[in-house]
Amino acid sequence: MIPRFDSIQEPTPTQAGLTEAYAAIETALDRGDRPAALADWDGLRRRYETWSALVHLRFAQDTADATARADRDYADALSPEAADLEVALKRRLLSDGDRTGLAALTGEHALRLWDTDVTTFDPAIKPDLEEEARLCARYTELLASAKLTIGGQTVNLAGLGPYAEDPDREIQHEAECVRWGFFAANAGALDDLYDQLVKLRHRMARKLGFETYTPLGYRRLRRVDYGADDVARYREQVARHVVPLVGRLLEARRAANGWDRLRFWDEALVDPAGNPKPIGDHDVLVAQAQAMFDDMDPRLASFYRLMVQGGFMDLKNRPGKAGGGFCTSFPTVGVPFIFANFNGTHHDIGVFTHEMGHAFQNWESRGLPGIDYLWPTMEAAEINSMGLEFLSHPQIGLLVGEDAADRFRRMHLIGALAFLPYGVCVDHFQHEVYANPDASPAERHAMWQRLEAIYMPWSDYGDLDFLTKGGRWQAKPHIYGSPFYYIDYALAQCCAMQFWVKSRRDYASAMEAYVALCARGGSAPFQDLVRSAGLVSPFADGALADVVREAEVVLGV
Repeated sequence: MIPRFDSIQEPTPTQAGLTEAYAAIETALDRGDRPAALADWDGLRRRYETWSALVHLRFAQDTADATARADRDYADALSPEAADLEVALKRRLLSDGDRTGLAALTGEHALRLWDTDVTTFDPAIKPDLEEEARLCARYTELLASAKLTIGGQTVNLAGLGPYAEDPDREIQHEAECVRWGFFAANAGALDDLYDQLVKLRHRMARKLGFETYTPLGYRRLRRVDYGADDVARYREQVARHVVPLVGRLLEARRAANGWDRLRFWDEALVDPAGNPKPIGDHDVLVAQAQAMFDDMDPRLASFYRLMVQGGFMDLKNRPGKAGGGFCTSFPTVGVPFIFANFNGTHHDIGVFTHEMGHAFQNWESRGLPGIDYLWPTMEAAEINSMGLEFLSHPQIGLLVGEDAADRFRRMHLIGALAFLPYGVCVDHFQHEVYANPDASPAERHAMWQRLEAIYMPWSDYGDLDFLTKGGRWQAKPHIYGSPFYYIDYALAQCCAMQFWVKSRRDYASAMEAYVALCARGGSAPFQDLVRSAGLVSPFADGALADVVREAEVVLGV
């Protein structure tokens, strides 16, 4: 029996309680009862992760709530202590001399993940981890605190979305002036927060024996089958195959509108007739989505019905709510949760189908043995999310109206391509930042400007001074809170577009491959999961070029 979300509870753990629970697991290992010890440990980790997910979700739902903030502070302080106990147990298991027997119980991939995990933690960095979490929470609170005035209304950052896509260029411009005016007003705090985070992460890396934070960052993301050199080659492929295409698309848009120059604020309006919007408000969209999933796949439809009936979604934008969207899960229950900020634009559909992809994967893989397999590593997880965005194309008229369906599909494809240069720019920027941890804030802004000229040479910020000075990256939460995560979207986009190509030829087959991939969860490394779905690794020669060629044909450019 699946409970409703509002009935899920998990007692608050304590350091003493965790220590006692881990001691009992150690005792079971001492007496040679490894299966029982592993089962008890898995249950303990599931309870802890469920509690932690609830705490962080409630903070995101209302960052101004004092109780939610205090609970998050407590969770952030306890997290390093829990990590200490967890890593110590992993070290013991990995060193007991019977790796074959251990792998028979856990799976070999789990051991590869643990091999990586034990290199990312030492008790010496516990205070640093707590401070890192505090700084990241401060960034989230700062952005959530925005109260912006436009069109006689007071909105938060997410609420600017409809104005940024308004067909009136003056309103688009005003929206971006308001948005970046907020960042300019908080520039000092943003620079200071990031400077502290970069230096803190560099110190952690040095304490753990790494020359810079970069290899530690990759290991914290559990990347076991590729490295920074592979990512650099992929960035080069984007620069070679995608940047020229996006440049042509933007030039065509400029010419079609008769503009002398295409400004940054023009980029959000992809469709000259106006970006297609959801067919109705939050309630209409949630209801229409059921019909869409009913048409796509019965397993997806059944799961979505469970999510709605159980209250496992929070999609409405409101003051004090953290920005963006994400999917989290409660491993003791097996049902994930979707968080978003609907604002009446096409982004509502994008973020909804994206997070539903994450949620469906987590649901499909809920029965895999061991908590380590419930989620794949991030780049593989993003295939599930971005893949569902594309697999929703045939039924998307249910969400935007049949008369706008073709325009939405074209806009979504253009947006997917246009994202890639930005995505790899964010990644390249972080590699340079962590290779030069003592750079000043001004030098970091100069790094961004130089890389932006490579990957997004069309960017014309006009009178948006904060952006002309290299500040655009400061609006990207991943750069502050999840270093090196962002390339995952760019890698996954290559794979998601392969699902798109397959679905254009045989939709049923593409959907079966997608569902099967979701069910594999995190049971294998990234590139193995990609191959298992009949896809080509984005690191392989020609993988990106092939999907770009298909897009060029469809878009007629």
